[in-house]
Amino acid sequence: MDLTLLRTFVAVHRAGSFTRAAALLGLSQPAVTSQIRTLERQLGRPLFHRRARGVTPTAVGDELAHKAAPHLDALLRITEAEREAAGALRTLHVAGPPEFLCLRVLPALALLVGQGHTLRAAPQTGAQATLDGLAAGHHDLVVTTAHPRGGLFSATALCDEEHVLVAAPYWAALVDRDRLRIEGPAALDGIPLVEVHESLPLVTRYWAAVFDALPDARSLAATVVVPDLRAVLECVRAGAGLAVLPRYLCQEALGSGRIVALAEPPVPPLRTWFLVVRTGSLALAHLARAHDRLLDAAVHW
Repeated sequence: MDLTLLRTFVAVHRAGSFTRAAALLGLSQPAVTSQIRTLERQLGRPLFHRRARGVTPTAVGDELAHKAAPHLDALLRITEAEREAAGALRTLHVAGPPEFLCLRVLPALALLVGQGHTLRAAPQTGAQATLDGLAAGHHDLVVTTAHPRGGLFSATALCDEEHVLVAAPYWAALVDRDRLRIEGPAALDGIPLVEVHESLPLVTRYWAAVFDALPDARSLAATVVVPDLRAVLECVRAGAGLAVLPRYLCQEALGSGRIVALAEPPVPPLRTWFLVVRTGSLALAHLARAHDRLLDAAVHW
């Protein structure tokens, strides 16, 4: 059986789409369609159900993918080992939220630069856009708080991020901590708010987890909206109001007293970060090394 046909079949099986598989393989969609039809004729069985949006595998297709994919991945590993032995330089394309890339991901990957790697980072503010870029082959590895679905992606939990309700000392001095503990967010009425979006995503998540409530739009509206958590931190430090921030981002400011944690709930709100690659791509040695490096680094995050 032609390995090219099998390679195309596995790409379609993982991508769930002829169009997406074609982009990943560097082929035209008609070429991919033709190869799948040729393979189906050789086997005498349909491998995919054609749907309005993509394809789903038949039982025969699933069985063939289960048998063929590990062997194709093994062949890819052999090819990559030969490329590395020849001194080929590989570029790693990573994507994710700019703050997490800058403070976590890129410092961890910096040690790989010069070891057969070059590095390109693409800051992305939307989880879906980041995953779409990975699916289209624009990125090799992404970090996101959205757990992806489907066979195209392989996701590994990377770390948990604790969220903290913070403000500058001036505003913190106006908050009655006992009242906040008993009455909840009503104790924060009148304090300006800094957020990353008008919909208050971080505050809403914190309020639900800690106060079992939703923000009251009449008493709590964003005074400053800026789509970068580093800018939110600087606004809070400058006295613009309160905000919910990940602890890794604001730990230094908390330690120096430039900002203050307004609450210390017994169970702090957590958000999980995932390390996501396309299924099967860890057969690429440079990508596997970066993946392992990030998992090792995350143990200390």
